[in-house]
Amino acid sequence: MYIEVDVQEGPNSSWAVNRMFSALEPPRLVSRVMASDPKGREVMCAVTGWSSGGPVAAKAALVEDSGEGIVMLLFGGDQGIRLKPADDAEGWDLASPRQWGEPCLLLSRDVRME
Repeated sequence: MYIEVDVQEGPNSSWAVNRMFSALEPPRLVSRVMASDPKGREVMCAVTGWSSGGPVAAKAALVEDSGEGIVMLLFGGDQGIRLKPADDAEGWDLASPRQWGEPCLLLSRDVRME
């Protein structure tokens, strides 16, 4: 099974990504993940997928990556994923300075997520 990540540059992420990953398991829905914030601090984050139409489901799966080995792929919609501190009650908003976008994330295979 393969997972294609095809993210277009846009208001959520300034990076376009088109990659194919060999999945070792079916993707599962994710709403929280331990990840680095824009300042490089590891924090528990709320996560959603982002599409040209707004929020969509965020998903994760173990995949094989030629450069990293076996990693956890966190991905979303055609505009990537959007993150914010898990304790932030603000709704998803591209204009929020407390939120940030990524095309996708390759994380440690044992990353904490919910």
